[in-house]
Amino acid sequence: MTAARGQHNDDFPQLLRRDPSRAFAMVQVQALAGDCASRLALGQMLLEGIGCERNAAEARYWFQQAAHQGEAVAMNMLGRCLENGWGGHVDHALAAVWYRESAEHGSEGGMYNYAHLLASGRGVSADRAAAFHWFTRAAEAGHGRAMHSLGQYHEHGWETEPDLERARELYRRSAEKGDYRGQCCWAAVLTEQGHIDEACELLRCVLATAPASFVESLREELRQSQHAQLRTLAAST
Repeated sequence: MTAARGQHNDDFPQLLRRDPSRAFAMVQVQALAGDCASRLALGQMLLEGIGCERNAAEARYWFQQAAHQGEAVAMNMLGRCLENGWGGHVDHALAAVWYRESAEHGSEGGMYNYAHLLASGRGVSADRAAAFHWFTRAAEAGHGRAMHSLGQYHEHGWETEPDLERARELYRRSAEKGDYRGQCCWAAVLTEQGHIDEACELLRCVLATAPASFVESLREELRQSQHAQLRTLAAST
């Protein structure tokens, strides 16, 4: 959570933990006074219901206010609202505009989300070369999901020469960042290398945290494994 103006950086997280409602009230006052960081923080609190009732429409409004002040993370969050229909209508084309603005202002989340739209052709003409560029930028900035996506490009030779070692390194780094897709890909590498116990440890984490649809697909894949430990894992709860 972004620290609000008038609070030391290490004070605001303590206040947020101790008294979320008071933290919300403080951020709201500063957002109304025009502080950009507070507008972003207020949007995040409203979206997640921290210290207040969830209100996605209000969150979208405050993200928009901060985005127009040049806040890169707010631009990305406004894009997410537009892409996912949080607090209003879905508009993939406008989401792409804001993701690009966010990316060009240095947000790794904006870089990843813009690349994702470019790769899928939603809201913008599909452009795998441009997607590769922005996935690369996001991965270099430390974005875990982008590392997984970029690994796919290097593994399959999309817009670059195939480089399996580079792909594996990106999967490993993505897994270390906690991305469940990266964890699955790195677990597959570990399995190929005979490190079944390590693979199982990663996959348990995925089964416990990934979205339900992904988990079911993963379980079905594990049921078909030649390794008994992975088949057993598929049957675990």
